[in-house]
Amino acid sequence: MKTAIALEDVSKKYNGVVALKGASFAVSKGEVFGIVGPSGAGKSTILRIMDLLEAPTKGRLLIDGQYVAQTDARAETVRRNIGMVLQKPVVLNRSVANNLGYSLMIRGWDEHRIAEVVDAELKRLGLHGRRRTNARNLSGGEMQRLCFARATVHAPSMLLLDEFAANLDPANVSLLENQVQEYMREDGNRTVVIVTHNMFQAKRMCTRIALIWDGEIVEIADRKKFFENPEDARTAAFVSGESVY
Repeated sequence: MKTAIALEDVSKKYNGVVALKGASFAVSKGEVFGIVGPSGAGKSTILRIMDLLEAPTKGRLLIDGQYVAQTDARAETVRRNIGMVLQKPVVLNRSVANNLGYSLMIRGWDEHRIAEVVDAELKRLGLHGRRRTNARNLSGGEMQRLCFARATVHAPSMLLLDEFAANLDPANVSLLENQVQEYMREDGNRTVVIVTHNMFQAKRMCTRIALIWDGEIVEIADRKKFFENPEDARTAAFVSGESVY
């Protein structure tokens, strides 16, 4: 498969503090790539660099085989073909339907098409009965479903998920994971990068998994090898839940 996104020797510092150290890896089109590691290891930093929200202090980012930087003229066009869902839902102070339609409006879709797509998406995610509700009055699970729909309604080629199902009840976790699988089935060239603390979720969803530790990529392996026969002792300890400090 062709490479969807790649990091080449990427490092990131915040006020002199190193958050990421020389990360290099590639994610293929059609792949669900997992990133796991302890809190503060650099997982979210990687996603923010991938989404062009942060610029690397060192190194380069490639998307679809082309180098792209946050300051490039085409950066906003690239970003519009990436969907991102954060751990904490962020919604606009407007109705559920308007929240979902807004992401299409800024992409220049006509009103009739927006109305049709929004209606179908809300039905698919069980939110149609809440379409006129202010999005800030939704439950946590409903709000995250809305955020997922908003990130995917325009059919982006890449989806970045940052603990997107953390702290949700099992029913909402299952629904969101099923939506990720449906997103992938609709187009075999789509790519998902998921950051998660949940080893069971990584095992269910990811084709390959990377462990990041103290800003460094420790190991990258396919799912079976990562969980059953990791090469690095830190990976083995992390998978088993043992302390490595």
